[in-house]
Amino acid sequence: MNCFEKLARKTVHAGLKLVSPLLPYRAPKTADYPAAAAALKGAGEKVLIVTGKKVRARGLCDPLLSALENAGMGWEIFDDVPADPTTSCVEKALSLYRERGCGCVAAVGGGSPMDCAKGVCARIASPKKLLVRMRGALKVKGKVPRFLAVPTTAGSGSEATAAAVFTDEEKHEKFAVFSFKLVPALCVLDPALTLSLPPAVTADTGMDALTHAVEAYIGRATTKFSRKKAEHAAREVVTNLPKAYADGDDGKARERMLLAATDAGEAFTVSYVGYVHALAHAVGGKYGVPHGRACAVLLPKVLRAYGKKAEKKLARLAVFCGLCDETAPKREAAEKFIAKTEALLGVLNIPNALPVKEEDIPLLAKRASKEAFPYPVPRILDEKELAGILREAASF
Repeated sequence: MNCFEKLARKTVHAGLKLVSPLLPYRAPKTADYPAAAAALKGAGEKVLIVTGKKVRARGLCDPLLSALENAGMGWEIFDDVPADPTTSCVEKALSLYRERGCGCVAAVGGGSPMDCAKGVCARIASPKKLLVRMRGALKVKGKVPRFLAVPTTAGSGSEATAAAVFTDEEKHEKFAVFSFKLVPALCVLDPALTLSLPPAVTADTGMDALTHAVEAYIGRATTKFSRKKAEHAAREVVTNLPKAYADGDDGKARERMLLAATDAGEAFTVSYVGYVHALAHAVGGKYGVPHGRACAVLLPKVLRAYGKKAEKKLARLAVFCGLCDETAPKREAAEKFIAKTEALLGVLNIPNALPVKEEDIPLLAKRASKEAFPYPVPRILDEKELAGILREAASF
C-alpha cells in the first residue's frame, strides 16, 4: 500500500469519526406479533414474507402468520433464500412481491432472509438500479416499503442494521449494500424461535454477534451510543453463548443472546466493522464458509495484528466482561480478551482453521483490502499483512 492510498484511508476514517455521532440512524421499534401485524396492515393489505425452507418447515413463521390472520391481512411467502443470499434470489422475491400485489415486507429467519428482504426493499426503492449498482454506501434512493424483521438466530443483528450482504454468483464474490433506509421499521424479538437452533448454528451466529460488538468497539468512529451497545453485547455473548450452546433449551440464555445480537447490530451500524468482516466476506464468498465461523477463526488473529493500536479498548472489554480487574496492565488485559475469543472456539467446537488455498490468498487479500477501505479500523493493514493472516488461518 503506497503512502497516498494510506493517506486517503486515514482521511476517510477521520471523516467518519466526525460524522458518526450525526448519522441518521434510527433503531427499529420492538413490538409483539399483534402490534407488528397491525403496523404492517397500515402499510398494505398483503405482505411478502421472506424466509428459508427450513425456517418455514420448523413452523417458525406460524406466530407471525397467526397474527396476520387475526389482523385480516394477506400474505405471500418466498422461502427460496439460500444460506448466502444471491442477487438472483432477490430478483425472484421481488418478482413475487410485484406479481401478487404486496405492499410491505417481513423477514423471518437469520441474516440471509433479512438481507434478501433488504435487497427487495432496495430494489423497490430504486427500481431502475440493479443490486450490484447499489454496492457501497447510501446508494438506495426513493422510499422503501414498511419492513418487519423477526430474527430466528442470535448473531447477524440484521434486524437492527442498515447493511446487507449479497453474493454475486458470476464473480463468486460478496458485496455489501449500506443505507439507513434498509433498517427495519419494526422487529419482533421472540427467544422461543431460537430454541430449536442446532448447536453449530448457535455457535457460528453467536460468534458473529461477538465480532460485530468487538469491531464496532475498537474502531476509530465510536460514539457513546455504540460503545454502550457494544460493551453490553460483548459481555452478554461471552457469558451466555456457552450456555446456549450447551443447552439449547436455556430460555434465559437464548433471550440474552438475542438482545446481545440486536445491540451489536445497532453498534456496528453506527461505528462499522473492520478487517475480520472484510476477510470473512472474502473467504465466505470464495468457499461458502458460514460467515460466523469465518469470523470466529479470524477474530483473534486480526486483533493481534492490530497490536498496540487496539490494546486500550480491548483492555476495557476485558474488564467489562469480567476477565480481569482495572489494575491489570493494558497489554495483559487485552491479551486476556483475545485469549477468551480463542478459548470460545474450543468450547463451541469450532475448528480453528479455514479451507483457504494458497493460490487464492493474493486475490482474497486484495478483495478484503478493497472492502475495508472505508472501515475506521484501529490500524491500517496492507495486503501483505492480510495475506499473512489468511495463511495463519488456513488449514493447509
